[in-house]
Amino acid sequence: MTSRRAERAAHRAELSGAGPVREERAPAPFPGASARFALFGEVLLTGLLVTVVGLLVVTLPAGLAAGIRHMRRHVAAEDSRLQLFWADVRRALLPGAVVGAVALAATLVLLLDIDLARSGMLPGGPVIEVVGWVGLAVVALVLLSAAGAWTPESGWRAALRAVPGGVVADPAGALYLVATAGFVGVATWALVPLFLPAVGCAALAVVAIPVRRRGRA
Repeated sequence: MTSRRAERAAHRAELSGAGPVREERAPAPFPGASARFALFGEVLLTGLLVTVVGLLVVTLPAGLAAGIRHMRRHVAAEDSRLQLFWADVRRALLPGAVVGAVALAATLVLLLDIDLARSGMLPGGPVIEVVGWVGLAVVALVLLSAAGAWTPESGWRAALRAVPGGVVADPAGALYLVATAGFVGVATWALVPLFLPAVGCAALAVVAIPVRRRGRA
């Protein structure tokens, strides 16, 4: 019984990257994601952290950028101390607030257009409504893509400039990001507290979507 327990413990340590590899084989690409329950807990923690940082709404981009970097470190089994998350928040906060303010203003304008289109007060209401929803999808795509590309060294300008190239290089990934934003919106609309786990899942999705093709290669 003792030997079986030791064998299972060694197997778990090998999968997580915390222990030695018992067989000659390539290491797992994302050792931090091998423990599913621990990954679920990290998603919830990341969602909580992003929510706390994003309480002012305009600070949400900074929270997303820091949360995505925290999640990326976790799945790679790198140093993912919370001190590093808060250090990222401090670097991303003020410039990210400008990005958040622009995104908030665009979102409010688009929501107003959708509401007016549905009221029948505008000619061509159905077309305007479609344009409004497409605009919201674009805002969400830019926000998630830029947050995923942000680094303390390059800053927000470089992250925003990288968005068009990323969309062209991986259009299917862009659609996945839009679907991710839709999931967060629907979950929050159904029950506001669900924003916390949903935004944590969004941070994990931003990490996973760009590398999915590498996993199939």
